[in-house]
Amino acid sequence: MKKITRLTVAVAMLLAVVMSLSGCLWLGGLRNGEYMTKEEVEALIAGQLGGDVTIDNVNNYDIEIKNSGNGNLTAAAKAVLSSVRIIANHKRYHSYTGGVTSYSAEGAGTIYKLDKTTGTAFIITNFHVVYDSASNTQNHISDDIDLRLYGMEDEKYNIPATYVGGSMTLDLAVLKVENSSILATSNAMQVDVVESSDDVAILDTAIAVGNPASGGLSATVGCINVDGEYITMTAADGTTAISLRLFRIDTAVNSGNSGGGLYNDKGQLIGVVNAKLSSSTIDSIGYAIPSNVAKFAADNIIKYCDGTDLENPYKYYIGINMDRTDYYTEYDTETGKVHKLERVAISAVTVGSVSDGLFVVGDVIKKITIDGKEYTIDRMYQVIDCMYSVYENSTLIITVEHADKTTEDITVPLTSLTPQKVK
Repeated sequence: MKKITRLTVAVAMLLAVVMSLSGCLWLGGLRNGEYMTKEEVEALIAGQLGGDVTIDNVNNYDIEIKNSGNGNLTAAAKAVLSSVRIIANHKRYHSYTGGVTSYSAEGAGTIYKLDKTTGTAFIITNFHVVYDSASNTQNHISDDIDLRLYGMEDEKYNIPATYVGGSMTLDLAVLKVENSSILATSNAMQVDVVESSDDVAILDTAIAVGNPASGGLSATVGCINVDGEYITMTAADGTTAISLRLFRIDTAVNSGNSGGGLYNDKGQLIGVVNAKLSSSTIDSIGYAIPSNVAKFAADNIIKYCDGTDLENPYKYYIGINMDRTDYYTEYDTETGKVHKLERVAISAVTVGSVSDGLFVVGDVIKKITIDGKEYTIDRMYQVIDCMYSVYENSTLIITVEHADKTTEDITVPLTSLTPQKVK
């Protein structure tokens, strides 16, 4: 999914983000024998296009609509301004010749945290965008990473970034920009992350912003085809098999889209694009890591790795195994969305673990509370995801339903545990 180039120059393709309508549209059209007012025409166009419409120029032959109400247009504008093109430069030494080959791999990323006053930002991308098994660095991560903003994709606007940390098994990484005057004076913005990607449903809008074919940031639009499935793929090292829970999308995804954001029709981040299926018999099947996973992992990486020698996220394991006991669907009459749900039960408790004596096999996990924030559990992966936000001195409470249908809030002691590295 990343695009590898050698001695190439990428030309940015600019997308228009303001929609205008010009031509011979008669403002004083007839309605019941009378001319329509400017306000009535605005309302008429708004009804056709959706959203709010303001006609700035009332000349009958030149009507300009600055806000057409096109949700995808507005969403794409927000998305590209919170996106970056990533150029990871590598060097490969050839021991048998003593020569050096310089090459670059390109992808995209999302501005997760941004301080415009200092020109500092954290960027979420895929691990495989900045990793290359042939790279001469000790960890095979590029130590020469450049970012470019939308509309500023000439080499002279390069923004240096450093690798904070990441996980090959999650295919996520975090980069950092510090003291960038280009970033500080730009129109770049921090991404708006959807409150929960668990609310994403089939046929929701899915706008991908990436760097296909190293041609600069661009946007494509499609929809969610499957709101969660497990895919086994080969990790960035080319040998390790990993299993990821992903959205399936029909949004156009190509080489160079890796690490770019997937957005809803409000311009909110719902995922991170990381893969596509390529086959003569398969068309328009791409995948994205849900934003809940990306957010939990990014926060964890920043906490453990920023300003330290660590390079991986860390996670507490409390000694329980889980299983799905029931599957069912729920239809939301307000949103019109249908969601697949599960009952998640404890299937085993490790003897001698902190959970030994606290839980019994068959307990159904109903809710997890971490430092006062509650997570309703109706999918098994939610337990796995939210554990990335458990840190030293956190208060972890798991609410379970026992076989007799009574519920209990159980506080899990963490003081004797050491978080484990997630590679």
